[in-house]
Amino acid sequence: MTYQIDPKHSAARFKVRHMMIANVGGEFNNVSGTVNFDAAKPEQSSIEASIDANSLHTGDPQRDGHIKGADFFDVAQFPSITFRSTKVTAAGSGYKVAGDLTLHGVTKPVTLSVDSVSPEVTDPWTLQRRGLSAVTTINRKDFGMGWNAPAGGGVMLSESVEITLDLEMTRAAS
Repeated sequence: MTYQIDPKHSAARFKVRHMMIANVGGEFNNVSGTVNFDAAKPEQSSIEASIDANSLHTGDPQRDGHIKGADFFDVAQFPSITFRSTKVTAAGSGYKVAGDLTLHGVTKPVTLSVDSVSPEVTDPWTLQRRGLSAVTTINRKDFGMGWNAPAGGGVMLSESVEITLDLEMTRAAS
């Protein structure tokens, strides 16, 4: 079955250790793309997704401006973050989705751990919907985002960034 990611009900979230004492995070709320899902043959499933990098928000406009700038996402030069799967495999009650993540103009392989895919439900407008959550961790330096500063005997930001995708999808018309 082919599904379209519903940007109004989907988000990509991230969190990173700040000053090595607490996590801070942000969210991209403009996620779109296509998911082809076959529960009986997961190896035939695929996902292509795109995130509008300028849709980032952290709850602090000054921090948002810094993160959207050249030290991190450089949204003027790299307005999209994309993911294209290369392999989907069953893993317990969920799936492992290997693919290529392009972020800040750099493409690297990552693996998403999908906890499960919801059963299909019919919404009040008769659309068929499914949902899923996936998580992965990247090293931001691998994607050319190496900015940091000394802080409290350590550094301002961890290199490790946890990414969580919460996607709601509608079945595409046949």
